[in-house]
Amino acid sequence: MTPRTPAQPPTTALLRHPAVFLPAAVPREARFAFWAPDGDALPEEEGAGTPAPLTVVRPHGQGIRTRSVPSRTLPVADALPLLVRAPRSPAAHPATRAWGTAALHALALAARGRLLPGVTPDGIDAWRAGPLDAEDVGHLRAVAAALPYEGYATPLTGRRPLQVPEPEALVRAFLDAVADTLPRTPAAPVAAGRPFAAREPQRVPGIQEWAAQVAAGADAGVGISLRLDLSSFSLFDRPDDPVGTDDPDGTGDTGTAEVRRAGAAVVQVHSLADPTLVTDAGLLWAGAAAAGFGPRARIDAVLALRRAARVWPPLLRLLDQPVPDVLALSDPELEDLLGRAASRLAAAGVLVHWPRELARSLSATAVVRSTAPGSATDGTAFFDAGHLFAFSWELALGGDRLTPGEMDALAQAHRPVVRLRDQWVRVDPELVRKARKRELGLLDPVDALAAVLTGTAEVDGEPVEAVPVGALAALRERLTGELAPLPQPAALKATLRDYQARGLAWLDLMTSLGLGGCLADDMGLGKTVTLIALHLHRDRPEPTLVVCPASLLGNWQREIEKFAPGVAVRRFHGGSRSLDGLAGGFVLTTYGTMRASAARLAEQPWGMVVADEAQHVKNPHSATAKALRTIPAPARVALTGTPVENNLSELWALLDWTTPGLLGPLTAFRARHARPVEHQQEEDGGNEAAVARLAALVRPFLLRRKKSDPGIAPELPPKTETDHPVSLTREQASLYQAAVEEAMAVIEASEGIERRGMIMKLLASLKQICNHPAQYLKEEQPRIPHRSGKLALLDELLDTILAEDGAVLVFTQYVTMARIIERHLAARGISHQLLHGGTPVARREELVDRFQSGEVPVFLLSLKAAGTGLNLTRAGHVIHFDRWWNPAVEEQATDRAYRIGQTQPVQVHRIIAEGTVEDRIAEMLEAKRALADAVLGSGESALTELTDRELADLVSLRRPA
Repeated sequence: MTPRTPAQPPTTALLRHPAVFLPAAVPREARFAFWAPDGDALPEEEGAGTPAPLTVVRPHGQGIRTRSVPSRTLPVADALPLLVRAPRSPAAHPATRAWGTAALHALALAARGRLLPGVTPDGIDAWRAGPLDAEDVGHLRAVAAALPYEGYATPLTGRRPLQVPEPEALVRAFLDAVADTLPRTPAAPVAAGRPFAAREPQRVPGIQEWAAQVAAGADAGVGISLRLDLSSFSLFDRPDDPVGTDDPDGTGDTGTAEVRRAGAAVVQVHSLADPTLVTDAGLLWAGAAAAGFGPRARIDAVLALRRAARVWPPLLRLLDQPVPDVLALSDPELEDLLGRAASRLAAAGVLVHWPRELARSLSATAVVRSTAPGSATDGTAFFDAGHLFAFSWELALGGDRLTPGEMDALAQAHRPVVRLRDQWVRVDPELVRKARKRELGLLDPVDALAAVLTGTAEVDGEPVEAVPVGALAALRERLTGELAPLPQPAALKATLRDYQARGLAWLDLMTSLGLGGCLADDMGLGKTVTLIALHLHRDRPEPTLVVCPASLLGNWQREIEKFAPGVAVRRFHGGSRSLDGLAGGFVLTTYGTMRASAARLAEQPWGMVVADEAQHVKNPHSATAKALRTIPAPARVALTGTPVENNLSELWALLDWTTPGLLGPLTAFRARHARPVEHQQEEDGGNEAAVARLAALVRPFLLRRKKSDPGIAPELPPKTETDHPVSLTREQASLYQAAVEEAMAVIEASEGIERRGMIMKLLASLKQICNHPAQYLKEEQPRIPHRSGKLALLDELLDTILAEDGAVLVFTQYVTMARIIERHLAARGISHQLLHGGTPVARREELVDRFQSGEVPVFLLSLKAAGTGLNLTRAGHVIHFDRWWNPAVEEQATDRAYRIGQTQPVQVHRIIAEGTVEDRIAEMLEAKRALADAVLGSGESALTELTDRELADLVSLRRPA
């Protein structure tokens, strides 16, 4: 027989056909045949096996008959890679799928070393699969029972009437064929002519008797297992406990007691052929076992013990005993059995059976509790810098906490198994260490809250489960539990929507606990009316101070007068502002006025302070944010549709104002939460655990609902968003290319803050060129038409919208560009109006009223000045003439039209200069929208950190294909 050369990998097309195993006198020479039951075409490409006719038994009328069918045959070694794919292939024939399952089992047996040397009836060397334990036998029988007839349809030679192989015997023969194939090593010269190594048949007549004994042991042998006996265990070590010392008689001669006895392992013997036949080794040796074990059972048990001792040497002591029935265990041996030894023995087929009580194991949890007296469940003093929280280990048995006395006793234990609460308990040495050193120190309020809300804490650099107890547990339940329904205030002249009623209940909970909150609903979902309802529900004698942008003063006053008629409203704004004679109600002021009059406002007692469009204080170091923090109040509420515009430090600024100390110092927050989360965004799927941890921490203090959330605003009409790429004019393209080349030459030669400044300047220049050359060139009397691709598209959009009697908002981030568009529209005779940061408050309100009443169809607005607070539902179209660096800001501007009260579909048009930096920025903005709830955008500042090569790629002008 010549060595088999590797064949072309078998084609998976064979899987569609039934496979039948064809055994051979020498197991490794067996083959698989893939045949066509109904004359189907078999694959003929290379790797499809050897064509050969195959005789099969087929049904015929009321009987059966043989029939020759075409087939393709493969040696076992070549068929195995194909068969192991069959169980997962939906196209595989059921018979082939069953043989694939058998192939996986055969490979698993070989991997476990379940191979026995044997000799064929003709005296040829052959490996066999074995010994098979009860699970292996069960698997073999299950596969045989599931094997369709096509998988064993070949007739037995010379049998009359026609007979086919027994499926179980055929599967057993296949296991042997795999076992005889895999160990062969044709590439090794030493294997040539060596029994059990060479592929060629080797005659070994001298070992036939020995091989027969081995085969008998494999087919009808026994296995062993160990049953742990804990009856000799003591509870904990005591001075009067002789089992607890290494010198029980005090003579100094340890003798056999040198290693303390911890218990015993009882050897059990079970039949491999009949898994239900089990007995103790002592009974087997005494002749008291069931007759089903046979005369070789003792020899096979000793052989099984010897094999197991190779895995776990303490079992060798059993071989020195007249009856290998009970193995005395020392503490180290018992501890070893509790750990790796049991796994190694199980892999060798020796199971270790533990008492049922050990299924209830000890567990350790880090608990956080308040050190302050009393059991108040409000959060008023939670963030007091002087208030520390106890942090300690707490042990539990099956979920029931141990008493301090039980933990003290456990701390003194030196055994892997102890008696606790009338049951044996497995003890991890690490748990004993925790019982001895239970106190983990004190936590400051920030770390305590993080542990309470996230359910985890860090101990020695490792995350562990953390559970609050006492008042802290009650506080967490109130913060994270279901909100209790709150009746709508009788004085409110409106019917709150369901989500607004939930927002009211949430705000009431947070303010009643002494904790602030940030209501971060999408723009247009009614944050103002929810806050008015909260003021009415609290019904406090002190007034509520509302700080908002100047453009929203009128809106707040109108909403209060509409929804809470009779409640006093005063504007603290302008030259004649005064707080004299306040008696409840609302006081409205702007951020600028608040900053200038912070000292005066701080002297007035307030029942609540509200920061509307709170992103105005997102920079905690700004004068406005610092001034706002000086105004005391028992309740603070932030209202914003964009809690995060650029980075997570803005979220910290909002929540640290509403609930001072909540997230700790900014530097610690950046290191602990912000950087890992922002890194996750940059790496696209990085530190997801950091995102989940921060979400769990801030979720109780920030309520966010979106228009797209189910059930929030089902009556809102559809919104369509369209990107409109436009080409640059020849003038724009020339200016763009020149600006890039000139700036890059300077940038590449600069570094540090100077380099970052140059990049910012370049980006601003390119955006202005994309808008209109006149904006970039700062022309005082510009020629406007035919110079900008964007302006040409704006004309087309406006012509269509106005022809349909529509109304439109046009947003640009540049007032200069807005004035260019204004001049262009005036020249075309299109009615329009412009609102920007310099527009007086009274004039703003007039412009809004004119647009809403339908007097003016085109409303030009600067993005930052008019992107928040305004209600402009007359518009059915929103045009973003240029792109801002953060999608949240653009969405906020869009929400001037797409908000509660809108009855017509809204179309959003984003104009993008094709092939420019705007094109790449648009791609970046789309990626930013993917981060849940807190949209993280690094804005322009992140672009200043690009390398020269990355920057050049970003800003280079790309011609469309």
